[in-house]
Amino acid sequence: MSEDASDGSAGDADDLTHTTEDGDVQMVDVGDKPDSERRAVAAGEIRLQSSTIEAIRADEVGKGDVLATARIGAIQAVKHTWETIPMCHQIPITNVDTEFALDEDRIELRVTVETTGKTGCEMEALEGVTTGLNVVWDMVKAVEKNDAGQYPETGIENVRVVSKEKDRI
Repeated sequence: MSEDASDGSAGDADDLTHTTEDGDVQMVDVGDKPDSERRAVAAGEIRLQSSTIEAIRADEVGKGDVLATARIGAIQAVKHTWETIPMCHQIPITNVDTEFALDEDRIELRVTVETTGKTGCEMEALEGVTTGLNVVWDMVKAVEKNDAGQYPETGIENVRVVSKEKDRI
């Protein structure tokens, strides 16, 4: 697949495609666009205590298998993005891949989404990452809390689109 062409400029308000001339919000009409094979990769990380990482590695978290549950959550989020992001189109997801990397104090989640259609899938990849990381947090929150019930060492960070590609068919 080839990379999307872009000049990298930010553009201005006249370039906004989700608003009418009157400033009303609208969904972009993609009906006349040709179908393309599309792929997007997003990533993010959750910062955790090292003892929590060890409990995840040893499958000793009371709620169950943290990464398996987060994987399911990420995939579900990808499939339902159009229901949570108001201007996203419902697209046919052809593949979702999730990859976790555990470090001493964090877990990185990378989500790859593939589709064949008229619009990209980077929002789906981002939804997969954020939901997958939220599931990790939910699964480990009991051991991440301090004595005051707060999460001083826990945080979701560096969520980003790593790449997006499209190849006309």
